[in-house]
Order: sequence, then C-alpha cells, then structure tokens
Amino acid sequence: GNALAVAGQAAANQVFSSAFWFTSFLPSVTATLVSKQHASGNKKATRDAICQALFVGFFIAMIGTPLMFLNPDRALSSVLSDGAPALHYARPYLLIRSFAFLPSLVSLVGFSAFRGILDTRTPVKVSAFANIFNAVLDPILIFSFAMGVPGAALATLAAEIISAAIYITLLRKKDLIRWRRLVRPPKWKSLEPLLKGGAALQLRNLSLNLTFLAVARVTQSIDETGVAAAAHAMAIQTFQIGGIVLLALSTVAQTIIPNAMVERYDEESKQMVGGVEYAKATVNRLMSWGFILGCVLGSFQILLLPAIRKATPLQEVRDAARIPAILASVLQIINGLVFIGEGVMIGTGSFMQLSLSTLAATIGCLWALRVFPPVVGLTGVWLGF
Repeated sequence: GNALAVAGQAAANQVFSSAFWFTSFLPSVTATLVSKQHASGNKKATRDAICQALFVGFFIAMIGTPLMFLNPDRALSSVLSDGAPALHYARPYLLIRSFAFLPSLVSLVGFSAFRGILDTRTPVKVSAFANIFNAVLDPILIFSFAMGVPGAALATLAAEIISAAIYITLLRKKDLIRWRRLVRPPKWKSLEPLLKGGAALQLRNLSLNLTFLAVARVTQSIDETGVAAAAHAMAIQTFQIGGIVLLALSTVAQTIIPNAMVERYDEESKQMVGGVEYAKATVNRLMSWGFILGCVLGSFQILLLPAIRKATPLQEVRDAARIPAILASVLQIINGLVFIGEGVMIGTGSFMQLSLSTLAATIGCLWALRVFPPVVGLTGVWLGF
C-alpha cells in the first residue's frame, strides 16, 4: 500500500537493469556463436564459445558489482533527483541487488548456451524454478520478517544465485564447460568474434538504456507522491504478460536462423537441408507467428486489465495506470514483428544494422518524452514508446 516503496524499488530496478544491459551482448552473441558451432557438429568449439562468454562475464561482474555497491546514490541520480522521497527505499534495494551481477551473468550465458544447442526445455525449467522460489520467498521476507523493500531485493538475489548454480551444474554435466577453461584467459583469435559482435551491439544497448533511463526519470518527475511511478510499474507488468512470450520468440529466432543457414545432411529426411533460402522461409514463418501472437496477446492483456488493476489497493494508482496499460496491450501487435526482426538480425550477425535502427528509434522516443508528458502526463510516456 506504499506508493513510494513501489516507486523506489522500480527506480533501483531500472538502474540495475540499465547497468546490466551493457553486458546483454553476451547472451545474444553467445547464442549465435554456439548455434553455429553446434550446427556444424564441432563440440570443442561449442564448449570454447561458452567458456569464453563466462570468462568475460566474470570479468565484467568484478567491475560492475563494486562500482554499484560503492556508489549507489550516484547510480540512482540517473533516475531520481536529489532528495527524492523514493530514494529512501531505492538505496538499500540497489545495494543488495548489486551482488546479483555475477549470478545474473552466469544465468544469462547458461540460458543462451542451452538455446544455442537447441535445448529450450532446460532454460524454461530453470527459470520456472527460480521464479517460483522468488515468488515464495518474497512475501516471507517482505511481510513475515518485516524487511520491506530490502526483503524483495534479498529474495531476487537468492533466486539469481540458485539459477546460476543450476546452470553451472547442468553445463558441467553436459561437458559444455571445463573448469580449467573458465580460469584461463582465452586467446584473442577465439575471443575476437565475441568482442567484435559485442562492440557493435553496445551502440544498441546504449540506445536502449538511454531510453529506459529517460523514461524512468520522466516518470519519477511527474509527481513526488510516487503515484505516477507506481502506475508506470503496473503498466510495465501488464506489458510483460505478453512481452515475455514475444521476447521468447526473438530468442528462438537468434538460434534457429544461424542454425538454418548452415547447409548439412539431415539423417531423418536423407537429404541436404539449410542454406539461405531455407533460412528465408523460416524467417517468414516466424514473422507470421509474431504478428498473430502479438494480436492475441494484446487482446488477452486487455481482458486481464480488471484483474491486474487489483494488484494495488490504491485507487489513484489504478486510475493513473488504466490508459498506459491499454497502450501497453496495443503495442504488442507491433512488438510481435519487431522482436522477431531483432532476433533475426542478431542471428545473422547484422549487429551494426540493428544498432543503427535502435539508435534512430531512441532519438524519436527521447523527442516524444520531451513533448508529450508535460501535456498528458504518464500517458505521454507510453505514447513515446
């Protein structure tokens, strides 16, 4: 029932997510590299690609965690103004979440590694277990132990650690990682494709993070009561109902397309499969499914709006979230095509083209955030999307 607590948690979550997104090239590039090596049947190269991604992840986490832990106020200043009431709740949440850098990176690399070998069931099972554990632990720490916002951060951190431990165990059992490879710096020749692809994707990540930080800052500045920020968090939850499914299609495209582009002999059909034309047909099917699912999920979200609004007892938050939640549902029609298109471009290694298109979209969104929110408030933020 505390809007400021929700606003503070949302602000800290955005800061952590933005910092973490600078490393998001790891799963994208790793899935593509692993998929290509797996399709060619090269087990050693597949294992090397995964170990290299984990090594880079360890290195990034050793920098990211202390920077965020030692400078929480500076990090939060990107979305909260000095003396903002929500800062009281955001600071302890971010301090705890900063320790999730390493386990989150391990989980993402593990997730992309299994995607790359076309094992989609294992990531679903691991994610389901971690999310259920988080959902069970949340009310225990928040309410039973009266820890409030820090309890929510501890529950999320615990779930991330469990997820990372499971992925490491499973990768080791499948001989997809070896301990000596994890602690030995890879050679530049083998590391070059990962870093080159990552460097190109950084422009995209920078653009996305700039957009999300701008959205968070504008939302937090609409009012000081936390109502707009809490309503925005509710609209985001509405968006995620269908967005998670559509984003999953994007990750599918990232692994299926590079696999489809490799010509190989199929033992079942007793003929050669793969190649450019085969990949084009696969893209067309994925785009069709993206449009259909976008329409279906958007409609489903609108039907669920009355139930979603009951997530908060505050009537003013419910009222403020109504139109943004509707816009979040309508946007799924576009997202069905955009997410899959992004997945295809990552799968084909078109990292720079994807980054430039994202930069153009970011410029348009930043312009909209300057024009619409002063006129129509929180609705204007969602019009910017």
